[in-house]
Amino acid sequence: MEDKVLIAKLNEFRRLPDETECVEFKEAKTKFDIDKLGQYFSALSNEANLKDKEFGWLIFGIKDSDKSIVGSEFRRDRKHLDKLKGEISAQTSYRIGFVEIHELFLPEGRVVMFQIPKAQRGMPTAWKGFYYGREGDDTGALSEEKRERIRKQKFELEEDWSVGICADATLADLDPRAILRAKELFKQKFPGEAAQADKWSDTEFLNKAKVTIKGKITRAAIILLGKSESEHFISPSAAKLRWILKDAKGIEKDYLIESCPFILAVDKIYAKIRNVTYRKEMRENLFPEELAQYSPDLIYEALNNCIAHQDYFLKGYINIVEKGDELIFTNLGEFIPGSVETVVKSDTPAERYKNGFLAEAMFNFKMIQTRGGGIKMMFNEQRRRLFPMPEYDLSNRRVKVTITGKILDPKYAAILAQEDSDLTLDEIIMLDRVQKDKGKSLSVADIRHLRKRRLIEGTKPNYFISAQIAQKTNQKAEYTKFRGLDKSFYLEMIVNAVNQHDFLSRKDINKILWDKLPEIMDDKQKTDKIGNLIRELRVKKEIINTGTDGEPKWVSLRKINESLTREFTRD
Repeated sequence: MEDKVLIAKLNEFRRLPDETECVEFKEAKTKFDIDKLGQYFSALSNEANLKDKEFGWLIFGIKDSDKSIVGSEFRRDRKHLDKLKGEISAQTSYRIGFVEIHELFLPEGRVVMFQIPKAQRGMPTAWKGFYYGREGDDTGALSEEKRERIRKQKFELEEDWSVGICADATLADLDPRAILRAKELFKQKFPGEAAQADKWSDTEFLNKAKVTIKGKITRAAIILLGKSESEHFISPSAAKLRWILKDAKGIEKDYLIESCPFILAVDKIYAKIRNVTYRKEMRENLFPEELAQYSPDLIYEALNNCIAHQDYFLKGYINIVEKGDELIFTNLGEFIPGSVETVVKSDTPAERYKNGFLAEAMFNFKMIQTRGGGIKMMFNEQRRRLFPMPEYDLSNRRVKVTITGKILDPKYAAILAQEDSDLTLDEIIMLDRVQKDKGKSLSVADIRHLRKRRLIEGTKPNYFISAQIAQKTNQKAEYTKFRGLDKSFYLEMIVNAVNQHDFLSRKDINKILWDKLPEIMDDKQKTDKIGNLIRELRVKKEIINTGTDGEPKWVSLRKINESLTREFTRD
């Protein structure tokens, strides 16, 4: 690149409000650790792939805080600088190296711009065998979700399995009841074609519904409409739905296995789910609201999504596990959009589906919302009920969706119940993670956003709803229990107690403060907190240990001084 092009690009990067996942500034005035540089190489390469950028950029000689040029003397000798290309490529996966290392000699100082190629399609870039990524401007281990998003790219050009023709199958291998049901759903989906659809033959209808091709039976047709004995046409793949009921101890109590036609099997599975009445009591209501634990639309959407996105090459079952107040749906294969957040944030439908032909037929039969909105609908439905958000696990080449059919945390439910809430669905999902795991699964960028919106407080790994939210939802007492009281209050309690008694042991102090510390703290955190308070009072010379380290006896230094003064006066 010419210097003027590089200068324009550098100025473009410096104008960004914050560092991005694909650009990193470092002063590197004289030296920079080679291992750290390799980690940045891996992280920026992977993030460039995920952000669909051609390159990532690591830039030396720029101050991170204000992006001013301070100049860098890192490997001033050009031969020494070029040697770095081999040092890096020797330790990266597939021996990937810098596209180029550029030097700019500007009036303010020398700037070194490392041009890093994006990770290859389907293959994340590793440094010394480890994959790195970025969350905002923080560099660390590449998340499992991001790693899978890159790896799935190698499957994107595969043929659509569901469009394959079953050479020996005929119309006689399809279930007449399933065809009739498909036509009913098609007319509901496209009421403008209802009159015409009644006149079509089965062959015409199936062609127009795009489940067969010129009368030839596809794998999608077998899965959705085939007789149960026709499953062999898709062998060695399988078409199986399995519902399992488990008790509180995880012991299996009942089960049902259904094969094709799936268009009828989903109703049989739905009928087995115990969608009991749930009594939802909110403080502002005199009478509790009664509603089914799970929205029917949500159950069908989750189940039909499993059918549409199952990787049938893996020859597995689609499972629906019911236990307690949870429904768990699993299907084998990659989650094509990459992340649930991508789907929820996007206002456009996904560009590709694992089984595109099958998904199109299911859309025409009103089984799924393939043209956008299905997953988003599930989140909004849970939000309407004041229930926790659907939880996705995309690890181990399968998609696992957990739906909770009850209120987990009244504080979180009260946030959702606000009629004047300006919270976006994305923010609701973030707050949902706060209620489930105290925000431990939130990214740095998510935490930063929630803090900026004044929605949470606390420190890693314990976050809780902010005072602003607590006041709006009438939870001031709960907020205080979670946040705790001012440190001065705890210090004063210890001092007052020590002054009232000859001495206090550590167990005594624990008993005094334990229940008054924030509820969000675990036992170890409370123990450490009390230890820090005692240490602060000792440093301030307000208390002193007259016992041993193993069995301390904390005494008021003021009382000791007063006692000594009295004895001195008496003498």
